[in-house]
Amino acid sequence: MTLANAEIDYEAEYDNRGRHPEHPEIFARWQAASAEYRKAADADLDIPYGPGERNRFDLYRPAAGGGGAPLAVFIHGGYWRTLDREMFAFIARAFNEAGFAIALPSYTLCPNCTLMDIVQEMRRFLAVLWERQGQRPVVTGHSAGGHLTGCMVATDWAAVDGVPDDLVTAGYAISGLFDLAPLCRIAIKDELGLTDEMAEAASPLDWPFPREGRRIVAAVGADETGEFLRQSRLLAETWGGEGAETAYRPVPGTNHFTVLDALTAPDGPMIPAVRAMAGA
Repeated sequence: MTLANAEIDYEAEYDNRGRHPEHPEIFARWQAASAEYRKAADADLDIPYGPGERNRFDLYRPAAGGGGAPLAVFIHGGYWRTLDREMFAFIARAFNEAGFAIALPSYTLCPNCTLMDIVQEMRRFLAVLWERQGQRPVVTGHSAGGHLTGCMVATDWAAVDGVPDDLVTAGYAISGLFDLAPLCRIAIKDELGLTDEMAEAASPLDWPFPREGRRIVAAVGADETGEFLRQSRLLAETWGGEGAETAYRPVPGTNHFTVLDALTAPDGPMIPAVRAMAGA
């Protein structure tokens, strides 16, 4: 487990909303675009994958109907304690227009569960998605969803019933958190119920996993804090040094929130990279 540096102001480094007081306007833009697309999309909404109230996902199909289309997953962020898949349907629109089918899950939020409970929910979701679609997805996610993307790539799927051993081998993590030790030094630890032991258990960088054949891009806004840059760089360097195919991709001119504009940009680099991972 990477030890936190006492000289770093971790509260400031990990306080994205405080760093960007304009975030309510960004969220409002996302919500408006998503509400519009949820009404217009060819989609199956509110599909259950477990017993929890938030154990639901939406599956969006491209205009051609989705037959034979590559499959992606997008896991939302919100520090594991806020937000919902419905707010991110605008991501589905960009992927559908690029010819992807895409599934967006919600998950139980802290403090009503632990981080490892959420990891288990995402594994259950992917098992249900496999049963329904019979396809191996490329998993993407932002912030807390970037963390969960890393967790899904690092999962030993041979230990999960009913799915192929190689269910998830490719991920595109955006502004993710992979070393959770620093979060034990800031106020959010109380809402997350985070102890040093729980942080280590939920840090994919601390997991042994079958890195052969695993691929992950760690993208991050180039204007984010040093800690967020470190998180993505550390993931790429550590897993790359142990046999995974990795890349560290700072996105120029973007911060923790505007980095999602690069994911939805029709001429941007992110969706083509996901397409390459899907083998399409």
